[in-house]
Amino acid sequence: MSEDFSPLPPSYTSIQKATAESGFTMASDLATGSLLRTLAATKRRGKLLELGTGTGLSTSWILDGMDKDSTLVSIDNDQDVLAIAKQFLGADQRLDLQLMDGEKWVESNRESSFDFIFADTWHGKYLLLEEVLEMLHIGGLYIVDDMIPQANWPEGHAEKAEKFMQKLESMPNLTLTKLNWSTGIIIAARRF
Repeated sequence: MSEDFSPLPPSYTSIQKATAESGFTMASDLATGSLLRTLAATKRRGKLLELGTGTGLSTSWILDGMDKDSTLVSIDNDQDVLAIAKQFLGADQRLDLQLMDGEKWVESNRESSFDFIFADTWHGKYLLLEEVLEMLHIGGLYIVDDMIPQANWPEGHAEKAEKFMQKLESMPNLTLTKLNWSTGIIIAARRF
């Protein structure tokens, strides 16, 4: 079986071109995007959260998997990259793009709850993990990527990633799968 991620989301190619022109290099890859689309499709009338919009490449995949009655809140603190996401995805009524620091957003939305959380930034992954997981409904999915060591990781980041994985594994309310695929993906489901 060969990897085939088609069809691409409607705005993907345009966002990818704008991303390359902007110099942004932290976007999720095709494999991660395809998986996000499939997982988003399991959440009918779902409330979805993306922490770390970037330029909107992964956002486009999530939207492509969502049904018409689902909603996605996506947060980023970088106005320049978020502007690309707004340009190509901002007309989608299911999407709420927010320019805000991750810590401030989490702290001011502690009472919110979601069926699907893709944590693609520090907050909700290496910082404020427990607070973000409290927002996850029972049966909800928590997804992270970039868990396989990358060339651009700063010194000491591998140890941080290992501690993060150990923390997830120690949480009795989560069932998780670690995939040595794409950039390294963890999918966790909240049990209680």
